[in-house]
Amino acid sequence: QEVTLQSAGVFCLLLVEHDYFRYHPMPEITDWMWLMVEDHPDLVTVVDYGRTHENRTISLLKIGLDTGLKKKAVWMDCGIHAREWIAPAFCQYFVRQILQTSKTDPKMELMMKNLDFYVTPVFNVDGYVYSWKDNTVSTRLWRKSRSASPPGCDCQGTDLNRNFDSNWGIESVGVSSNCCSSRYCGTGPMSEPETQFLTYFMGSWKDDFLCFLTIHSFGQMLLFPYGHPNFTASNYAELMEVALAAAEAIQEVHGMIYKVGIASDVIYPFSGSSQDWAHMLGIPLTFTFELRDNGTFGFELPEDQIQPSCEEAYSGVLHIITYAHDKAFSAAAAVWTVLLAAATTAVSLM
Repeated sequence: QEVTLQSAGVFCLLLVEHDYFRYHPMPEITDWMWLMVEDHPDLVTVVDYGRTHENRTISLLKIGLDTGLKKKAVWMDCGIHAREWIAPAFCQYFVRQILQTSKTDPKMELMMKNLDFYVTPVFNVDGYVYSWKDNTVSTRLWRKSRSASPPGCDCQGTDLNRNFDSNWGIESVGVSSNCCSSRYCGTGPMSEPETQFLTYFMGSWKDDFLCFLTIHSFGQMLLFPYGHPNFTASNYAELMEVALAAAEAIQEVHGMIYKVGIASDVIYPFSGSSQDWAHMLGIPLTFTFELRDNGTFGFELPEDQIQPSCEEAYSGVLHIITYAHDKAFSAAAAVWTVLLAAATTAVSLM
């Protein structure tokens, strides 16, 4: 970020380093995204993939080495709920960490070659902007989007994490048809432009994604499908094993304990979530992170907890991504070994 100062007729251009341990309004996050492109042109591009109800752009950072080949991918989104400010802070921290370590850590360097990271720092852009409007409780703790109220209702917004086409609209399962509720699920599955654009974008590349990570707060939980209690993931055992190991990695950083399990068991039943939708789409490793804290500060987590919260969550996220990478590329390496052995045998028999 550039700041120009004028003193005694002399202009000075100062470079102000992005502060990863304070909360940033949307314009500053947008500036930061372009700064990442400027600082890492060989690895980072900005992709605009949608528009909000209020016609703001939904953008992500695509991070990875351009090898000229089709690559596997990792998805991460933050800020689907406007009031969860620690989530966009984590996305920014995550991007910084993988870019820094790619220069010093051979494993991350390898993952940059093999994977593309798609990171949306703020998915619910309208809601996030509104949550910064003033210091009143009603705006700071706003959860939903800012879509227009349906006929016969005076309340705005839809809970975007109840609007996906995954067992949508079942009122007994953590959603509401009351448009004034914070969990209002919309007028239909994917009724909101934000969920439509994400659905179309990922649907075009669904076979490329190894894992889907959506970042929330609060409660210190690591959840996996399904939110609907009548459904169980076909790879439940794998999801539990990976999540437990990720929670151990989290605890090793600052001692924080994360609850692990099926979303409907650990937190409460809900339908229409992005997590469930992504797993139903065919993405095998699908997780929701609920970051700090356990309710002392809730959605208004103090800025002095941003750093430890991000550090521990990064450790858990890195475990999941590394697992996904190694599973995919170890399997590929094994296939090539078998094929090479077969080819060698065929040649020797000639």
